[in-house]
Amino acid sequence: MSKSTGSAPPQFTYVPPPSAPPSYQEAMGGVKPVGPYTPIPAPAAVATNATIVTTVVPISRTSTHMICPSCHAEIETTTRTEPGMIAYLSGFVIALLGCWLGCCLIPCCIDDCMDVHHTCPNCKAYLGRYRR
Repeated sequence: MSKSTGSAPPQFTYVPPPSAPPSYQEAMGGVKPVGPYTPIPAPAAVATNATIVTTVVPISRTSTHMICPSCHAEIETTTRTEPGMIAYLSGFVIALLGCWLGCCLIPCCIDDCMDVHHTCPNCKAYLGRYRR
């Protein structure tokens, strides 16, 4: 004895999955990347101005390999040393302590008390100073 109720099975309709949420860049107003590299050809009649981007090269107590901002040559800087503020202050303190017969000049002979000045060997442009 089977009973037929006459009710049909429930109908399921297909609902597409929700789209993925926007990326962080899209949510914050950024532009979605198009591809790894998309070249944009420049018109042949329009001349583009070349922009030179320079980076700051840290100079140290030894010669530094860099590109000279004046002559744009790849160089190894020329260095020269000269007594810095530390040499003069320590010499003054030594003289105040009573060692004024020449001992106060010792800091002017110590490399760790010297400032290092960097110049370009090609165009002789002054490139900077490493202070102690």
